[in-house]
Amino acid sequence: MTGEFQHSLDSKGRIFIPAKLREELGEIFYMTVSMERCLCVYSAESWRSFSDKVSDMPYVRQRLMRPLFAHAAKCELDSQGRTIVPQALRAYAGLVKNVTVVGCNNHAELWDSEAWQSVCEAESAPENIAAAMEELDF
Repeated sequence: MTGEFQHSLDSKGRIFIPAKLREELGEIFYMTVSMERCLCVYSAESWRSFSDKVSDMPYVRQRLMRPLFAHAAKCELDSQGRTIVPQALRAYAGLVKNVTVVGCNNHAELWDSEAWQSVCEAESAPENIAAAMEELDF
């Protein structure tokens, strides 16, 4: 998944999922907390792959992933391409009104737009991109 899209939460906590990402996420997808102050959104296929990987871990290691499963929500699109972001997940990510939807390889992320702007500015600095590519052997 790629791209950056600006949207707003409506009064019922719904967000419009861009058409490009709807195709990749499918009609049913999963939303959960992230290591950062944002939400991760996985297609059913990506979620299944992630879940299978966790299932293959010893129980002691599986417990480390408990928060991701405890806070996960199975989501569906309405006829207008929107989905409800559960209140607990909105609170976790600080989503109030303006939301940036970011494509991030095998998932999408939902960020408060102000928070994303700060992260994006820092991560997009040429020296940071160069350092990341070097660290990843690109």
